[in-house]
Amino acid sequence: MGVDGHVSQGPWFASVLTLKTSAPLRAEPKKKKKVDPRREQMVRERLKKKLKKLERVPPELIPIEDFTTPAKYMDETRVRGAPQLTFEESERRALLLKEWSRYKQTQHRAEMEAVGLAVEAQREALEELRLESEELYQAALRPDPLLFPFNHQGPSYTPPKAQYEAPEGKYNNITKVYTQ
Repeated sequence: MGVDGHVSQGPWFASVLTLKTSAPLRAEPKKKKKVDPRREQMVRERLKKKLKKLERVPPELIPIEDFTTPAKYMDETRVRGAPQLTFEESERRALLLKEWSRYKQTQHRAEMEAVGLAVEAQREALEELRLESEELYQAALRPDPLLFPFNHQGPSYTPPKAQYEAPEGKYNNITKVYTQ
């Protein structure tokens, strides 16, 4: 509410003056076009034929994993040789590789330094917290299960039983064979 008791103007309160209205139009509803019944019947027949054709021959999809490489591409003689590089080009590539490794090394060192500073700051903060309150320190050391909600139940690290005989089961081969 404003000072004078009226609702203040804002993006959530639109003024009545901003509402737009249009004058009622004295128009008649559009007249429907006359449709030729024979033409409409022909369109329906075409759609029925297309549906029958689609129902008759369903497209058989071949899984991508079952595609095999043709034998002519597996020929060992079709090996592309390495291109012959000039001395300048090989030197340029070697220098580029060295420059890249230096860049990645400095990047790695910067990341390791940032991690080290963060760990050191965390250790100092925990020491200050321990001086302040032991129960707060113990609460800070407890892991937060909501931070990374992860539950894992895996195999135990015990050796297998020596006298245990695994049951033999049946194996049904259900591999589908596709032909082209």
